[in-house]
Amino acid sequence: MIKKGDKVKILTGKDKKKEGEVIEIDRKNNRAKVKGVNIVKKHLKTTKEKKGGIISKENFINISNLSIFEKNKSKTKEVKK
Repeated sequence: MIKKGDKVKILTGKDKKKEGEVIEIDRKNNRAKVKGVNIVKKHLKTTKEKKGGIISKENFINISNLSIFEKNKSKTKEVKK
C-alpha cells in the first residue's frame, strides 16, 4: 500500500520512468500527488491578498500508475540502547 512519504516510480503517462515522493493521497478516488510529477499550469485571479498569474503545481495521478520504489523509513527507525 502506498503511503505519504514513500518514494514511487511512475509506470505510465507523460512522466513515465520518473521517480518522486508522495506528498498527498486521496483514498476515496485512488489518486496520489507525487512531488515533481504531473505538473500542470493553473491560472490564478488577482485578489487583495494574493497576486495573480500562472503557477505550476502537481496534479493527482492514479495509484495504479505508481510502483513503490522505496518505503518511508523515518517511521520504522529502531531505538538502540
